[in-house]
Amino acid sequence: MSKIIEVKKQIVEEIAGKLKESKSTIVVDYRGLSVGEVTELRKQLREAGVEFKVYKNSMARRAAEAVELAELNDSLTGPNAIAFSTEDVVAPAKILSEFAKNHDALEIKVGVVEGNVVSVEEIKALADLPSREGLLSMLLSVLQAPMRNLALAAKAVADQKEEQGA
Repeated sequence: MSKIIEVKKQIVEEIAGKLKESKSTIVVDYRGLSVGEVTELRKQLREAGVEFKVYKNSMARRAAEAVELAELNDSLTGPNAIAFSTEDVVAPAKILSEFAKNHDALEIKVGVVEGNVVSVEEIKALADLPSREGLLSMLLSVLQAPMRNLALAAKAVADQKEEQGA
């Protein structure tokens, strides 16, 4: 009997560790998805570096309480799966939101982003953000704009001087 309790404690510690380490965690209800659909979802998440696992709700609740995320407990009912991402905050939200658009059976319930519990609306807003590379590209163009404008102005002045001198 104590071996079973020991195994359960290890699972709770594993979930708690993942909740602490992950930048983004999303709880979904996958009831109604076929095996093929779940396999496709797992594949998409795995390719993005997101871990997708099913845990017993009682163990997930204990882990949430251990890491002071007790607000998750209301959503931990029924058949749930949890997506953990330690690398990218946006990736699980993007993949799960896109998958939910095409598969009505997948329901996003709640999430944790950088230690804060977030609602479904906030997860969808996060999913609408551009990727990290897209954001960096936008930042780079904003940083380059003043230099480009200065270079164009200097060229225009040089051209004007050249016309006057000719």
